[in-house]
Amino acid sequence: MTAFWCETLLIDGIAVAGVRLEADNDGRISRVQVQAAEAADIRLGTVLPGFGNAHSHAFHRALRGQTHAEGGDFWLWRERMYRVAAQLDPSKYQALATAVFAEMLVSGYTAVGEFHYVHHHTNGEPYETEHAMELALAAAARAVGIRLVLLDTIYLQGGIGRELAPEQLAFGDSDAAGWLARWGSLRAKLEGDDLVTLGAALHSVRAVTPDAMREVQGGLPADVPLHVHLSEQPQENTDCLAAYGLTPTGVLDSLGALAPRLSVVHATHLSNADRTLLGNAGVTVVMCPTTEADLGDGIGPAFALAKEGCPIALGSDQNAVIDPFLEMRGLEMGERLASQQRGRFAPTALLTAATSTGYASLGLGRHRMREGDHCDLVEISSTGMRTVGTFVEQLPLTATASDVLRVIVGGRVVAEGGRLVGGSEPAALMADALGRLGE
Repeated sequence: MTAFWCETLLIDGIAVAGVRLEADNDGRISRVQVQAAEAADIRLGTVLPGFGNAHSHAFHRALRGQTHAEGGDFWLWRERMYRVAAQLDPSKYQALATAVFAEMLVSGYTAVGEFHYVHHHTNGEPYETEHAMELALAAAARAVGIRLVLLDTIYLQGGIGRELAPEQLAFGDSDAAGWLARWGSLRAKLEGDDLVTLGAALHSVRAVTPDAMREVQGGLPADVPLHVHLSEQPQENTDCLAAYGLTPTGVLDSLGALAPRLSVVHATHLSNADRTLLGNAGVTVVMCPTTEADLGDGIGPAFALAKEGCPIALGSDQNAVIDPFLEMRGLEMGERLASQQRGRFAPTALLTAATSTGYASLGLGRHRMREGDHCDLVEISSTGMRTVGTFVEQLPLTATASDVLRVIVGGRVVAEGGRLVGGSEPAALMADALGRLGE
C-alpha cells in the first residue's frame, strides 16, 4: 500500500484541502479521506486527476515544426504524413513512440488512446513477428510507464469505392474477417497486462465500407471501446452523401453503431440532425483543438454537442502540441471565437473532458478520485509565473504542461521535474528516434 497526502486535491472540479489517498497493490484508490498527513505519506501540493489523451497518432509527432511553410490544407499535410509512415518499422516505431509517450507523461497525460493503423510492411505484407508494430507500441508504453489503450484500427480502402493506394498498403487488412482474426489474436497476446489494454477503431466511413463496419460491430465484444474519425473534412461528407445518400453520422446510425461505447473523433462538420443523433445516443465526441487549428480543419460544434447530450473528451491527435492544458484552453477559446461569448465551458467542464471523460472513452472507468478508481495523479505548481494567483479550480485556463511537477500512474511516481523516473529526458529520446528515421 502507498499513500499520498495532497495539500489540495481537485475532486469533481472542487478544491478539497488535506486529502489523503491510499493506493492498493493493484494501483487503485482504496481509501479517500480528509485528514492530516501520516509520517510515511508521499506529500504532494496541488493535485489534479491524471489526464486522459483520448486520441493520438504517435508517429505524426515526427512532422512537428516541418510543415508550416507549405500552406495548403489537411490533404497536403496528409501526403507528408504518408512519407513518415513509410519510414517506420517496429524498431523505429518503438523508439519514436517511447519518446512521444515520455513527452505525454511528463506533460501530465497518464493514459493515452493510440489510434493505430500502421500494421504491416509498406507493401502490405505482415511482419515476420506477429503483431510486431502493435507490440512495439505496447513496449514503448511499458518502458515509459503510461497507461495505453491500443485502438487497433481497421482500414480497408483508400476512399469510398477506391482500392488502397500504394502509400496506404501498410494500413490494410484483407477484409473485416481478417482484421477481426488479427484483433482477436492480439488481444490474447496482451491479456493480463495491467498497463496496456486493447480497444478498437474504424478508421472512417471513407476507409471502411458499411458492410465491413457491420461485421466489425458484430465481431467485437460489447465491452470494448470503439472509436472512429467522423466528418473531419467537408469532402468526407460530400463523398458519403454521393455514395450512400447519408452523412457519415447517418451511415453509423443506419448500422446501429451510435451507442455510449462509441467515441467519434473531430465531428467538425455536422448537420443539426447529425448532432441530435449523436446526442440522443450518448456518443462521446473527442475534440482535438490544437490539431484542428494546426490543420485548418475548422472549429467543431463542441458546445452544441454537449448540449445535445454528448460527453466531450480531448486528444492530442497529430501531437504537434502535447499539452493537456492547451487542449482544454483550445476547446474553450474556439467556442469563444465562434460565439463571441466567454465561459462556454466552465473550468470544471474542461477538467472533466480532459480527465474522467477521456478515461471513460478509453474504457478505463470513472477516474473521479473515488475508491476503486485508478490512482493516476498529476501535481501542478500553483505558485509559478503562469499560475500564481489562480484559483485552483481555474488552473485549466492558466497552467501549461511546464507547470507539471510530478506524475503518478497506478500509485507509482513515474515522472518528476520534466523527466521520467530514472532520469530519461523526452527531448533526448526524441532526438534519437528522429535520427533513426533518417537511417
